[in-house]
Amino acid sequence: MSTFIQRLATSCRARESLLCVGLDPDQALMAIPDILDFNKGIVDATKDLVCAYKPNLAFYEAHGSRGIVALEETVSYIRSVAPSAILLADGKRGDIGSTSAHYARALFDVWEFDATTVNGYAGSDAVEPFLAYEDKGVFVWCRSSNAGAGEFQDVNVTTDRAGRRLFELVAERASAWNRRSNVALVVGATYPDELATVRAICPDMPILVPGVGAQEGRLRASVVAGMDALGRNLIVSASRSVLYASRDPANFQQAARGAAEDLRRRINGVLEEEGRGW
Repeated sequence: MSTFIQRLATSCRARESLLCVGLDPDQALMAIPDILDFNKGIVDATKDLVCAYKPNLAFYEAHGSRGIVALEETVSYIRSVAPSAILLADGKRGDIGSTSAHYARALFDVWEFDATTVNGYAGSDAVEPFLAYEDKGVFVWCRSSNAGAGEFQDVNVTTDRAGRRLFELVAERASAWNRRSNVALVVGATYPDELATVRAICPDMPILVPGVGAQEGRLRASVVAGMDALGRNLIVSASRSVLYASRDPANFQQAARGAAEDLRRRINGVLEEEGRGW
């Protein structure tokens, strides 16, 4: 059985890409109204450019059962046309152990995602049901990309050692949870200095970096701060900047491809500059 990290590395290497496209269908912005057809268009336009797709579950749950069907059919379509791409469910689930066990079952057994984001603020017993799936990636929400992230995540805490910020403690705990080599982290591109701190704490773990597009995260600084010593174990995620590059039904696919190509080129340019090219 291949590990999640091995499958991620294979997907990245096959496409020479650290780029992930977030599939967050917003009908107020979509070029065409049908969620599944829109997702298929984006996937067809980008499947040779990206290492992963990241459906944000909220955008499907908001449509009730119709949205869930669209999610399931999107997953099935990606499996058929881009079978080696990593499928990452972005739901940041996390609760007491018995509830988390059912979240994990839904995401991994029912929908068969390769990985998911989780909220670890309830502690290790809330995360363990996800970690028990040894071949699945578990991305612990560490430092988010939103403007208010620092209200709690930057608070200085003291435990058995000198004080450090809460997100640093989360990274340390995530590293300790990584007994099965299937733990990863989420750190927003809007805070590259904090990203560098997390990478120093977790030198070998994959890091998902959202916020490089519409949230205007600093791409170069984030790639340099987030990559490991070999220039890998980094997933740079963009959603709105790719999905809604055009709202014209006639060319939204071409525009999405152009936006994805540009991001991939810029990321690979940073890797080359740092001597970590493919």
